[in-house]
Amino acid sequence: MVSEPAASLPFFVLEKGALWSRYDVDVETLEPVNLGEAPDCPRCGGAIGMLPWLPPYRVELVLHGEELGDFLKPSGHDLLVSERFARAFQEEGLTGLEGFHPVEVVRVRRKRRGPKPAHVPHYLVVRTRLSRTAVDLARSRIVYADNPPTCEDCREATKNAIYGYTLEADTWRGEDIFRPRGLYGRVTVSERFARFVERHGFTNMVLTPTEQLVWDPAELGPPGPKQHPV
Repeated sequence: MVSEPAASLPFFVLEKGALWSRYDVDVETLEPVNLGEAPDCPRCGGAIGMLPWLPPYRVELVLHGEELGDFLKPSGHDLLVSERFARAFQEEGLTGLEGFHPVEVVRVRRKRRGPKPAHVPHYLVVRTRLSRTAVDLARSRIVYADNPPTCEDCREATKNAIYGYTLEADTWRGEDIFRPRGLYGRVTVSERFARFVERHGFTNMVLTPTEQLVWDPAELGPPGPKQHPV
């Protein structure tokens, strides 16, 4: 299948809801916690992902908000999705997620006063595919800690700030959810995925156009035009 060039399509960053939102919850993994080996770039050998979580999948959920949503984010690159999300994702033929292993929720603990949630969804652990889709380094506004990426394959380098990014034309092959080369830490989704989330009303999923993402923990400000011409 020939996909439309990525540069002509909208993409979004998928994140969980904000702190103190209605669906604010922490995921604490319970012993035994087994981890696999982190993936490496086949060209330069550098790490391009975090240690994968291996079974058994046992968690405690610490609820700060009012109820449990369809999307939870433990540490690492693994994601937790509700059974209803997983079923719809597979039935509608969306692509980019792997795993779908059941998670045992040992307990739900409230951090603040209030009733326990009336419903605890059945969750599954999924992993987002590491894609061949590449971040367009020239058109993205990324502040690097030292030097820009030197490996053409993974395009990884330490980042201090992000003020929007775009994907390189002709590298996208149709995945609906993926981690692109150059920004493996950012879960990126297609327009079809965004419509899917809206249509089903899945909760605790925040979608931001990639060009509008702002991540600047040290408040450095956006890069200058000499660093990243457009």
